[in-house]
Amino acid sequence: MFYLDIVTPDKPFFSDEVEMVIVRGIEGDMAILEGRAPITTPLKIGKVRIFQNGEEKIAAVVDGYISVVDNKTTIVTEAAEWPHEIDVERAEAAKERAENLLKSEKDNIDIERAELALRRAINRLEVSNLKKFDE
Repeated sequence: MFYLDIVTPDKPFFSDEVEMVIVRGIEGDMAILEGRAPITTPLKIGKVRIFQNGEEKIAAVVDGYISVVDNKTTIVTEAAEWPHEIDVERAEAAKERAENLLKSEKDNIDIERAELALRRAINRLEVSNLKKFDE
């Protein structure tokens, strides 16, 4: 077991001992276990899978970084949501807006920003469908 903290600019999101956490880093998914060598690396939009007491909890996160030092793992992210906290209608509307922007032929569109919004909306929708954790 090791200690996991997930924090956002708004609030602490999760703080407890866990057996394992899986996150999406810039080079793909990585699992963190007790005794992991120290590391600090950026995170991408994705799911955080938390394994605790034989159960899996899943949350949607947006970018940020993960730091592992002395059996304490800290995830700092722009936003984190449990599946039941996700406003599905809002996420679907954001996905549709981003898709429409990307299909648009206007010259003044920030493609990178639209693609980021689309990835975030898709991640939120995927996590909302999991319903793995009912807090």
